[in-house]
Amino acid sequence: MNKLPIGDDEEARIARDIEAVSRIDAVPSILRLICKNTGMGFAAVARVTEQSWTACAVQDDVNFGLVAGGQLDLRTTLCFESRAARASIVIDNFDNDPVYKDHHTAQIYKLGSYISVPIVLPDGSYFGNLCAIDPNPNELSNARTLSMFEVFADLIAIQLATEGRQQVAEAALLHEREVSSLREQFIAVLGHDLRNPLSAVSATAELLTLRKNEPDLVKIGQRLKTTTLRMAHLIDDVMDFARGRLGSGIGVSIEEDVDDLATALRMVVAEAREANPERMLADDIVISTRVRCDRARVQQLLSNLLGNAMTHGATEFPIAVRARVDNGELVLTVLNGGNVIAVDALNKVFEPYWRPPTSKPGGGLGLGLYICKQIVCAHGGTLDVRSSAEDGTAFVARLPIGG
Repeated sequence: MNKLPIGDDEEARIARDIEAVSRIDAVPSILRLICKNTGMGFAAVARVTEQSWTACAVQDDVNFGLVAGGQLDLRTTLCFESRAARASIVIDNFDNDPVYKDHHTAQIYKLGSYISVPIVLPDGSYFGNLCAIDPNPNELSNARTLSMFEVFADLIAIQLATEGRQQVAEAALLHEREVSSLREQFIAVLGHDLRNPLSAVSATAELLTLRKNEPDLVKIGQRLKTTTLRMAHLIDDVMDFARGRLGSGIGVSIEEDVDDLATALRMVVAEAREANPERMLADDIVISTRVRCDRARVQQLLSNLLGNAMTHGATEFPIAVRARVDNGELVLTVLNGGNVIAVDALNKVFEPYWRPPTSKPGGGLGLGLYICKQIVCAHGGTLDVRSSAEDGTAFVARLPIGG
């Protein structure tokens, strides 16, 4: 009853099958119930292949000596014949059975009675057998006992199939997480390495804008500055995203008494106007109290919300920015007109890389709103969106201003 020589691949598969059976909580109870209801002294769930017979779970009340993982020579078992015929074998008394009276299995293991029912998975593959043995004769061939074994065998087969699907799903999820982590690490490194060449381009743009006696070069320099600024924002978004996804989170440096937040936010609006002179942009920013926040991050929050409005809002509608302190919260609203966000998409807009189907090519990486959400959460606040044909699309951030 020791391990028999089989191939490494089959041995690994059998080890996985033993583990799978061990995770089915009902199996020990099933085997105990079989022994109690039939009077059989030994019951087992066996993995039966073309090469081997292996016990995956046992109930041994007669000291047969086989434990989970133990193996028998396949040819010495009746499970070998049951597998070949894909049929149950039931023997009340070997001495009186017309077919198995002189069978070697009874002689080798000194058996008086025997029952074995195939365990066939839902996809039709043969797993093994639910079997029981005893040195004494027992009445097993009645319909009640055979039906009990068949029901339990089907139940084990279903549980094994469910376990297999779960294992495949978990392996796929683990692989996806590993791939995702590598991708995000790559993005972080790439974003970091892009900063140096971008700085060189920005310095070149600055030099061109100083050539006042050459207007054409000044215009080129200004366009180049605008482009490098946009690229810098994209790199910042990528870096923030990577930090957030890789576990360190988007960092904030909270100042207790920011007294110039209104000015800081107006600067963001002014930059947006300068970069988009063709768009109508109105601001109503009134903050007359000190605010507890990360000034730079709140500026980034407004910049990203404005960038989103510029990208997805209709050009014929103005963009409105409103900031107030209300009931201990900084309430920052950015409103634009244009296409309505579908109800089923409202909960997706803050997901990374998500963009609406109507997005134009080159409209960004789809990280801006995700980063907005992270900034707001880092401040202990909320960020919501509402959208309708009558009122337009509004993003509303609420940040607590107290300590």
